[in-house]
Amino acid sequence: MTALLASGRDADVYALDERRVLRRYRRGGDVTAEVTVMRYVADHGYPVPRVYEADGADLILERLDGPTMLQALGDGTMHLRDGGVVLADLLDRLHRIRVRSATDPGTRILHLDLHPENVVMTEGGPVVIDWRNSIEGPPELDVAMTAIIIAQVAVKPDHPFTDRAEEFLDVLLSCTRDNPLSQLEAAVRRRATEPHLTDDELAHIHEAKLLVTTIARAHH
Repeated sequence: MTALLASGRDADVYALDERRVLRRYRRGGDVTAEVTVMRYVADHGYPVPRVYEADGADLILERLDGPTMLQALGDGTMHLRDGGVVLADLLDRLHRIRVRSATDPGTRILHLDLHPENVVMTEGGPVVIDWRNSIEGPPELDVAMTAIIIAQVAVKPDHPFTDRAEEFLDVLLSCTRDNPLSQLEAAVRRRATEPHLTDDELAHIHEAKLLVTTIARAHH
């Protein structure tokens, strides 16, 4: 195994060489569904890392050069408003991709974890990573999940992005095409069942829901 590049809540990323990384889920599992989604959206021009190999809990992916959106916002290389506009555009672009097998024409592919830590700002533009939570469903659910995740940061006093998260959320929801309010309850329920959430995050989830409701009503 080569150098550890990053560790998330449930996966580690290792450098293999100058162009490839290994993403390995610590609890095991099967990446087949994740790879299928990534290849499908890539075929429709959506920015995801190239998949080289997939086996069990391991994914060998294109190595991306650049900071995450959160890092770029934190160090000032990306303006807060620009970040909100870019994230809203990534959501809208994803939701324009039709699902061939869907009986409901409104069904789309949902990322369900699309936030600034899962966007890498490469020289060629933003690239979306971490597709493990992706499902098919209504676009409003995806927007609601993104909004809840960002709102949880806004109401969490010790997060380094807390003082800017509410403004970022306001920009995001002012630019999104889909109104998250119709799926907000479903997003909160889904978010509350995620195993990696801390007790503190769970304790503030309804406060986050109220913040999303207030901001979304102002824009939709």
